[in-house]
Amino acid sequence: MNDPPMKYLHTMVRVSDLDASLDFYCQQLGLRELRRRESQGGRFTLVFLAAPGDDSAQVELTYNWDPEKYGGGRNFGHLAYQVENIYERCQRLADAGVTILRPPRDGRMAFVRSPDGISIELLQQGDALPRTEPWKSMPSSGCW
Repeated sequence: MNDPPMKYLHTMVRVSDLDASLDFYCQQLGLRELRRRESQGGRFTLVFLAAPGDDSAQVELTYNWDPEKYGGGRNFGHLAYQVENIYERCQRLADAGVTILRPPRDGRMAFVRSPDGISIELLQQGDALPRTEPWKSMPSSGCW
């Protein structure tokens, strides 16, 4: 089969509160805004985010101006980001009030949730860190 090459562009998630979502994704998680598009006629705002140093893997936040209820965040699956120190990142998120759904008990993987119920997986860069408290005995919370 001679399919033309493809390139990953972005993953889109709908958000119900753009300010809360930008605070979570940018201030807490550490992504940065690349560009923004507002459509008066379509009544929506698109905000494209990426991890520092990796503009090729983007998340598109879609904010529809007319209120809607979004369910099924778990049905979406998750977004995954590699971090330099999973314990430090999880502590920073917890200190900001973000619930750690699946703590990094193994020094390698954790899950948190965005304000709209999207699961975010955090993976330790390189080898797992040594198991340490309070993480290694912390129970999971909810589902991810």
